[in-house]
Amino acid sequence: MTQNTGNMKKRGLGRGLSSLMADVNQGTDVSDANALSDAPKKLDMIVPIERVAPNPEQPRRRFDEDKLKELSDSIAEKGVIQPLIVRANPRRAGDYEIVAGERRWRASQMAKLHEVPVILREYNDTEVLEIAIIENIQRADLNSIEEAVGYAQLMEKFGHTQEQLSSALGKSRSHIANMMRLLQLPTDVQGLLERGDLTAGHARALITSANPSELARDVVKRGLSVRDTEKLAKKSKEPLVLKTKTSRNSIEKDADTRALEADLSSSIGMPVDIQHQSGSEKGRLSIEYATLDDLDAICQILSRGV
Repeated sequence: MTQNTGNMKKRGLGRGLSSLMADVNQGTDVSDANALSDAPKKLDMIVPIERVAPNPEQPRRRFDEDKLKELSDSIAEKGVIQPLIVRANPRRAGDYEIVAGERRWRASQMAKLHEVPVILREYNDTEVLEIAIIENIQRADLNSIEEAVGYAQLMEKFGHTQEQLSSALGKSRSHIANMMRLLQLPTDVQGLLERGDLTAGHARALITSANPSELARDVVKRGLSVRDTEKLAKKSKEPLVLKTKTSRNSIEKDADTRALEADLSSSIGMPVDIQHQSGSEKGRLSIEYATLDDLDAICQILSRGV
């Protein structure tokens, strides 16, 4: 499946994020008792399970075996309550490709089902990938890095803003921004977070530290709490200094300036640096962006007067 990033961005919201969300929610995985008691959704048809194949571009690669077995046992007893969302398989005529619901398909195979209920939709490759990412973000076992990557993909590949994601996904904008800030951490620290050795709270405390990798290893080794990690990160920070045009003397930023930097960074999801000229009301505010997509996002924010 080939993707044209330029076409994705020109497409904007395409079919509409809310419309895609509706289909994802219609095909949400069901594994708990309360959900199983709900009336099943209307489905289009029942098809042989061998005629259904997963999306090869599905971003989710790991499935919790214990939870998959739990869902399989439920399906063996009560059947597939929520249908899979599928489209016509572009590689095999007469067959279907999963758009949402691969977990149920895998569990159904484990339960030795011969047929599965499906809802047939017409989606292009771009929409299939977009739905796969949205479904991935809604997983119960999602770790913080996977969630952050999902938000970043929806913004970078499809041109969605944090406000649009917040509205469609039911997440606060500050939550989305805070999750995306985790991607500023070094790869090894992100790995500790993915494995569960660190929590998102630990990781957020390390973002602005001078040596996050070293501190992260120390936190894991000593089993420090989030509060202790915050204290350790604060202690490790090198003095932040600035030089003005009128003086070559360096001064340390005050607590209010650092707090304002942190608030702005959290709000836009990018590093912000404030350099205030001592003894005056002048200064400079800098926003660091990693990609041209980030720059586009900054321009959109400024054009809205935010």
